[in-house]
Amino acid sequence: MIRFAEYRTVARLLVLPILAGAAMLAEAGSCLAQTRTAEDLIVNYDQSQLVKLPRPAAEIIIGNPSIADVSVQNGNLLVVTGKTFGITNMIVLDAQKNIILDQRILVKRDEAKVVNLMRGTQRQSYNCTPQCNPSIVIGDEDAYFDSVAKASEKKMGFSERSADHGAQTGGQ
Repeated sequence: MIRFAEYRTVARLLVLPILAGAAMLAEAGSCLAQTRTAEDLIVNYDQSQLVKLPRPAAEIIIGNPSIADVSVQNGNLLVVTGKTFGITNMIVLDAQKNIILDQRILVKRDEAKVVNLMRGTQRQSYNCTPQCNPSIVIGDEDAYFDSVAKASEKKMGFSERSADHGAQTGGQ
């Protein structure tokens, strides 16, 4: 039979190491929280995401500018645009060269309302919102990609010439 005094001694011997271990885990967790970077920023190909900063950015470093582009709006707001598929990172510094943000950027394909037509290993992409229209997507069959790109360039040329003509005639 264990007496009350012996029970208190045993309880103290067990509780103190448990509390010490919990304190060490809490301290380790707070150290990890201080060095942890932000979660990945997921940006769809050919689309943009807004990132709000806690203070104005003075300098932005992009690991691979061919994957994503970043521009500053009003100092505290970034516009991140996905240029091609892949993963890169951005580091945002303030005027004193302190890190405001250190974040990976993942540029992925937007799968919503996209239809892929597969012919063997050749892919053609269509944007179906609500009608299916050809899309220019990296990785599509070369001939299809070139055909859609040329048609898009022609259309933009017509629009630009029309806008230039309207500006020269005063909009009449």
